[in-house]
Amino acid sequence: MVRTIELNKRQEQILQIVKDHGPITGEHIADRLNLTRATLRPDLAILTMAGYLEARPRVGYFYTGKTGAQLLTDKIRKVKVGEYQSVPVVVNEGVSVYDAICTMFLEDVGTLFVVDEHSLLVGVLSRKDLLRASIGKQELTSIPVNIIMTRMPNITFCERDDYLIDIGKTLIDKQIDAMPVVKKTDIGYEVVGRITKTNITKLLVALANDEVL
Repeated sequence: MVRTIELNKRQEQILQIVKDHGPITGEHIADRLNLTRATLRPDLAILTMAGYLEARPRVGYFYTGKTGAQLLTDKIRKVKVGEYQSVPVVVNEGVSVYDAICTMFLEDVGTLFVVDEHSLLVGVLSRKDLLRASIGKQELTSIPVNIIMTRMPNITFCERDDYLIDIGKTLIDKQIDAMPVVKKTDIGYEVVGRITKTNITKLLVALANDEVL
């Protein structure tokens, strides 16, 4: 866990020394503060891990020049889909619209991912798709979801190593609520997770608590 921290007085002093005299060794920083190198070690570690300082062997510490806001932005841009994805809710392409509606209600989700007999992604069902199918006098128990679903290749999906900020932009641009997280196989795409606007909200809550996982 990496935190965007509020610096204490000693850490502020260290930063100022490095700004003014860097690159500078830990021993020289300690001398200027009349402290031992061991006493400063935790502060230097925190400043380095947080991104305020960088350390080079046989050279010393130097200031990165980044503000707290810039460091926070850097952390956000490094968060990957796999860190925040949820468990996917899938249905087989042969199930009825009625069963899909029941699944969506029981699982409390807004999007279902449709898979074939090999558990590979073949479609996506949204609330709107099911609502549209429900209007009229059709017998919902006799209509398979593969008739009303959005099919490949018109499905927007992502992978675990994609950056969450990019996926968030895609959700906004395409005005969709959820996206399947897939793993590519020799015969298609296996659904391994889902990313929703709720997942993005969880990241915002983590940031509000000064945490970037």
